[in-house]
Amino acid sequence: MAESAERIDASRTALLVMDYQHGILGRLPEADAVVANAARAIETVRRAGGHVGYVRVAFTDADLQAVLDRNKGFSAIKSSGMDFGTEAHATQIDERLALHPGDIVVRKTRVGAFSTTDLAAQLKARDIDTLILAGISTSGVVLSTVRDGADRDYRLYVLSDACADAQPDVHACLMEKVLPRQADVITTDDLGRLLAADGLPNRLKAF
Repeated sequence: MAESAERIDASRTALLVMDYQHGILGRLPEADAVVANAARAIETVRRAGGHVGYVRVAFTDADLQAVLDRNKGFSAIKSSGMDFGTEAHATQIDERLALHPGDIVVRKTRVGAFSTTDLAAQLKARDIDTLILAGISTSGVVLSTVRDGADRDYRLYVLSDACADAQPDVHACLMEKVLPRQADVITTDDLGRLLAADGLPNRLKAF
């Protein structure tokens, strides 16, 4: 449950759409519903005058060679033979979440949105202090970005219905017990009120 969310200046707010790419969406049975919610969030933020950022994971040959065997997660990708190259279909953002000129775009080679990217610099250049997060997976990019973003003193909101995980019980645990320690957990329905002139109600439902 989010407590007393403050009125938000949309011009200093960015929605980060993280890892909504073909190779990751294809692992989710509920992918269409999650994409639809992310698309609604994007439309809401654009309409309010906020910023939209896209984060994807993709590797050059040099990136893969730099992955050490002791890195459990990424060494598995390196040895799997999966094509996660920068131009591969698996690494392209879903077409239903179309990019606009001037959007923030970063490519990462690790889990969090800040790691191995210039995201912080792009946000600073736009004077952004508030982040709304949508991403796959909840236990991956969402959790890592919340932790890092909180350490960087951003105000954080997580869209519970625009995030998903291959393990629904893990998603629920993170949304209910872990992420609220550092972020307000809201829904895409709440987002319109968040960016409206009157702000959010004093208490928001997490689901």
